Amino acid sequence: MIRSALLIVIAVCLLITCADAFGIQRFPPPDFETGHQLPGTTEPGARSEIFEYVDAAVLIIALSLASWLILKKRNRRWIFMLMLFSLGYFGFYREGCVCPIGAIGNFTLSVFDSDYAMPLGALIFFIAPLVFTLFFGRSFCGAVCPMGAIQDLVLVRPVKVPKGLEQALRLFAYLYLGLAVLFAATGSAFLICRYDPFVAMFRLSGSLNMLVIGACFLVVGVFIGRPYCRFVCPYGVILRQLSRLAKKRVTITPDDCIKCRLCEDSCPFGAIDEPEAPWPEEVYKQRKKTLALLIALLPVLVVLGGWVLGGMSDSTARMHASVRLAEQIYMEEAGLAQETTDPSSAFRGTGEQVADLYAEAVKIRGQFAVGGWFVGGFLGLIAGLKLIRLSVKPTREDYEADRAGCLACGRCFSYCPRDHVRIKELKAASG
Repeated sequence: MIRSALLIVIAVCLLITCADAFGIQRFPPPDFETGHQLPGTTEPGARSEIFEYVDAAVLIIALSLASWLILKKRNRRWIFMLMLFSLGYFGFYREGCVCPIGAIGNFTLSVFDSDYAMPLGALIFFIAPLVFTLFFGRSFCGAVCPMGAIQDLVLVRPVKVPKGLEQALRLFAYLYLGLAVLFAATGSAFLICRYDPFVAMFRLSGSLNMLVIGACFLVVGVFIGRPYCRFVCPYGVILRQLSRLAKKRVTITPDDCIKCRLCEDSCPFGAIDEPEAPWPEEVYKQRKKTLALLIALLPVLVVLGGWVLGGMSDSTARMHASVRLAEQIYMEEAGLAQETTDPSSAFRGTGEQVADLYAEAVKIRGQFAVGGWFVGGFLGLIAGLKLIRLSVKPTREDYEADRAGCLACGRCFSYCPRDHVRIKELKAASG
């Protein structure tokens, strides 16, 4: 019952996010003729260039220290202390900006728009965790990410999510990543930064919707370990795949596994893979048929996903300011809008041709139609590959940390009896 309620809360949070993302103007524009005072900005002001390098240096030092603590020191207490520092510095002191997760938008825009130069600080924040993940696993997630840290602090009574359900929920993260890339590539919005559920908490101000969504994630996080990281985070999607290729990674035990299952009980993220024996021959034959069917179904899912999201281009394109402006101008000229808006009045003051605006809007809609096909096809491909993976049974002899799913939090270290033996041997050698 508790698990079902928590999953419903997650779904409601995601629906609120989507509804807000595709919402239209629900309130009239402010009146600037009656002594209206502009509110203060909700984003941190620009810092001098030297401080950007300081932030980047702190990030790299924190990543290096996290990798050492996780892979060599294997000490959860010190990992936790570094996590608190990261939450304080990158979260509340730097107010969640710049962050590697939001830098996805900057990087995408720099690729698709030759006129946009990505700030060096943002580029370092985007690339550094990826490089460290490729060599040392998800040390960024384990001890450096402030969003993961704030969720880790509230985790009190973890409830495990079934693997099949977790795979399904994680599809939202892939969708979020695809849409974030699409909106950034078309110059529409930095979706991740705009709808960050925790940045309003870090800045102690911001949208009420975002504060509510962030609070929902923290409430759910009391029972389900890091729900945003596992089911929503678009940067986590990239880190998951890179961690599969990591040269070094988290190991539960420093030597032989004795199959005590204590590590499995200690992990709140379902990231411990248990031993698997080969299927019986009759089951293996049936699974081969299922696998063949799913492989044949894969192109269908790709096309279906592309058709669905490609057909939503009229809705997604409204995230672009030019498309919204063109629709407003059309409604005004057709007599469907009773009043003008500030953007439409400003446009008419420029003297630009309405026909040119309409042509630009048509072009942008075409970009969203093509991009929607790519994003939808990507999502269909991921869904199909997940189904294929669930139909294939890997064989393993010991309990192992999942290469992609392990968040390198270090909880399992202190539960492993073999690790306690290692620590005693180290103390004896040093004494």
